[in-house]
Amino acid sequence: MKKKYNHLPHTNLIGHYQFITFRTKESLDSYLKKLYHSNEIEKVKQYQIDRYLDQSHNGALFYGEVIGKIREYYLGYDKNIFEIEALSIMPNHIHILLKQNDNMINVMRVLKGGAGYIVNKTLGRKGAVWSRDYFDKAIIDERHFELAYEYIKFNAVKVGLSDADERFYGRWG
Repeated sequence: MKKKYNHLPHTNLIGHYQFITFRTKESLDSYLKKLYHSNEIEKVKQYQIDRYLDQSHNGALFYGEVIGKIREYYLGYDKNIFEIEALSIMPNHIHILLKQNDNMINVMRVLKGGAGYIVNKTLGRKGAVWSRDYFDKAIIDERHFELAYEYIKFNAVKVGLSDADERFYGRWG
């Protein structure tokens, strides 16, 4: 019997760098759900999901003032929870490279809970903003850090978003 997982395995390494991606609930269409439950290795699966999300308009909530408000919230948050190195707020998902300073459950509660509240308040809507799960990858060395940083930095540029500069934050530009 094939074992079915409802959640991705997550890494909880306080004091280490993590690459995290999470997406809006409405972005999960039947194609994404098929990818999500496929038997591909996680990094291949996540690459396919990210490529699809970059082209999809499903669940695209992050435009205009929403981007600035989420960014301000994240960058102003208590550094005892996390320290952001790079951030890309795409129309329907977010990529973050951060140093995890607390339990991953608390990190995600802050990232998704606070931003979800901001999105709903700003857009005058109610209900869940985020998909239940998220992808995280522990950074293993300096080269891996640089690759994750560059991916986040150029994600909005690669898909041709006219407001790409506004969507990116990086500690080193």
